Amino acid sequence: MKAFLFLLLTLPALGQDLSAQKQNILSTAEKSAVEVKLDQPYAGNNNPKQMVDVYLPKKRNSDKPLPVIALIHGGGWVNGDRIGYAAQAIQFARTGDYAAVTVGYRLTKEAHWPSQIYDCKAAIRWIRAHAKEYNLDADRIAVWGSSAGGHLSSLLGTSGDVKALEGDLGPNTSFSSRVQCVVNLCGPEDFTQALMFDKEGQPIWKDDAVSGLLGGNAQEKHAEAVAASPVTYVSKDDPPFITFQGTKDQRVSFRHAETIHAALKKTGITSLLVPITDGGHGSVNHPEVKVRGQQFTDKVLRGIEATIDTTPIPALPEKKKER
Repeated sequence: MKAFLFLLLTLPALGQDLSAQKQNILSTAEKSAVEVKLDQPYAGNNNPKQMVDVYLPKKRNSDKPLPVIALIHGGGWVNGDRIGYAAQAIQFARTGDYAAVTVGYRLTKEAHWPSQIYDCKAAIRWIRAHAKEYNLDADRIAVWGSSAGGHLSSLLGTSGDVKALEGDLGPNTSFSSRVQCVVNLCGPEDFTQALMFDKEGQPIWKDDAVSGLLGGNAQEKHAEAVAASPVTYVSKDDPPFITFQGTKDQRVSFRHAETIHAALKKTGITSLLVPITDGGHGSVNHPEVKVRGQQFTDKVLRGIEATIDTTPIPALPEKKKER
């Protein structure tokens, strides 16, 4: 954990320009014995949002192809960047047991639904297309994502057999976009129910982030709301899921975690739900979430036997703001 905190402290501040951020990433990766391949285009163009960054351990613990953890950032589909997951990508790669790939995708200022899932699926296909080049295991890909990234990670997990969501981006359309493991951190799962509720438990449908994604209010864009919901596509061939969410999350209601968990369990899919007691939207940054998410990924992708603890995680106390 100390190593992870070191990475957080040494990676770029939000105010830094992009070139400085990239230099900081490369410097930190070098200290961690991680090779980084920045700005790899997956859509056959030079759009900076349609690129991935690849993190490879310089010292692998095996000669066998490495399983991959793909990290999808949050930000309400309107903000955020794959660089935000650089610290965690380095942390995964430095173990020598994984390669990590941080995924960029077009934000809603540039493109509405379903562009975001088209991009993410093209990124997964890119990983498979380059598996031999980087000695990666194309049959062992996990996705991790938080908030909007949790939504897209969940959607990758449930829509592996849905041709309508594949898109035709990039030169690698002959490859599969399926994933083998999903670590979902507070992702929206069903847009036919609101993400937020007021103190009386009434739904709040005015949600600029959702409207930006769907191209309008979720009630008015019902067909799009259904099509963009991971729960819509749950089927018996979906991969195992683990979901973490704060029970008092006011940005994405805990109901969404319960919804996807119940749908997966009903279909017979392995699904674990770990509540973060009294936690808000940011409570998924709890160190224990990373520990259990890692154990789950190790079990699914690497066959390391473990009993994953699903007892609720007490939320960390919020830091008081200085006056």
